[in-house]
Amino acid sequence: MLDEFILSVLKEDIGDGDHTSLSCISEQEKGSAQLEVRQEGVIAGIDVAKRIYEIYDSTLSMEIIKKDGDSVHKGDVGFILTGSAQSILTTERVVLNIMQRMSGIATKTRNLVNQISHTNAELLDTRKTTPGIRFLEKKAVLIGGGSNHRFGLFDMIMIKDNHVDFSGGIQQAITKTKEYLKKQNKCLKIEVEVRSIDELNQVLRVGGVDRIMLDNFSPAEISRALKLIPTEYETEASGGITEANIVDYAETGIKYISVGALTHSVVSLDLSLKASF
Repeated sequence: MLDEFILSVLKEDIGDGDHTSLSCISEQEKGSAQLEVRQEGVIAGIDVAKRIYEIYDSTLSMEIIKKDGDSVHKGDVGFILTGSAQSILTTERVVLNIMQRMSGIATKTRNLVNQISHTNAELLDTRKTTPGIRFLEKKAVLIGGGSNHRFGLFDMIMIKDNHVDFSGGIQQAITKTKEYLKKQNKCLKIEVEVRSIDELNQVLRVGGVDRIMLDNFSPAEISRALKLIPTEYETEASGGITEANIVDYAETGIKYISVGALTHSVVSLDLSLKASF
């Protein structure tokens, strides 16, 4: 998936040639450039950058100074690249775009993980990702210290509000799901989203699920709900969770906290690739 993605984004950016570099830089020109950090955060995407250079021009030499997951500060150097000046310039924007976004996600994830580190709560991402680069965004969450929820629609059952409504109710949705899994001979975890204590009680009456997601519950409501949920069920809080209130949620005793903002509204980390002599 990574190699296919790299070939695609290089084709998107280069087209029939990087005519600026081709026109003013000699093919024989060699040089060096370094990745400069302009903002404090967590670096991510170093390994992806390395693979981009391997695919585009394997003669480029990359001296890695900071590895994925390292904390960085303004003025730090992430890596030094040496080789064809044309190749360095042609791949510059693709590398920066990927690394800036991945580093932004890793930085935000690390900040939230640190806030709740005194609890047993685990921070999860969601499927609210950029189409085509979900695998990179979820990798960045891992680099930042978070955990991945399901990758896609295929690796876990998640019965959400619309599924419940289209199925005719929670009991029907859970029953049909279990019948489907048995018929298809599939072993997938089942998670059910609930919007109220009444829906929670319906899930508990039916049973047979693995995780219960308490959607848009306040911390106080979650504390009350957890008293009703037997220990064999995993629990998850989701909806309306921010940096300002995540500690309140984590301190309820909830097992998982999913935050879509880790990937859907992140600010990229400021990085730059500069020629060095």
